[in-house]
Amino acid sequence: MVRWAEADDLSGLVSIELAADRLFEQVGIVFPPGTTMIEEVDDPGSVLVEGAPPAGFALVGRVDGNLHLEQLAVHPASMRQGIGGRLMTAVIDHARASGAPAVTLTTYRDVPWNAPWYERHGFSVMPEPEWGPELRALVERERELGIEIAPRVVMRREP
Repeated sequence: MVRWAEADDLSGLVSIELAADRLFEQVGIVFPPGTTMIEEVDDPGSVLVEGAPPAGFALVGRVDGNLHLEQLAVHPASMRQGIGGRLMTAVIDHARASGAPAVTLTTYRDVPWNAPWYERHGFSVMPEPEWGPELRALVERERELGIEIAPRVVMRREP
C-alpha cells in the first residue's frame, strides 16, 4: 500500500536509496560521494512510500508549477514486485489531485530502469526549449554535483 511517509520512516529510506544507487555500478555509473537525496528531506509530506517498513519511496517537489519526481527508489531485494509502478501511479494521481499540469523528472537516458522505464509509464523527453527557469537551474545543479556521469534527459508526463 502506497502512503505518505511519516517522520519515523525517513531514516530508514537512506538504506533503500544507497542500495538502489549501487545498481548503477552494473552500467558503469558510480555516484560522487555526498549525502543521499533522502537525507536532505525534512518534510515527510514530500515522500510517498510503500510498505511498513518501506521497501521503496518516491520523493516529490514542485518545479515550475509542475510536480517534479526528484527520486524514485526501490530496495533491490524488493524489485520486480510492482512497487515502482505503484509509486509512479501514486505520484501521477497526486499530480492530478493537486492540479499540477505535468509531472517532470530528470533521469539517465540509456539505463534500462530509467528513461526506458519512464517511457513505459507515459513519459516523453522534454526538449530543452520547453524547460522553465527552475527546471533549467535544477539540471545545472545536477551537473555541478557530478551526477551527469552518463547522458541524461528531462522527461514529462501529463497526469
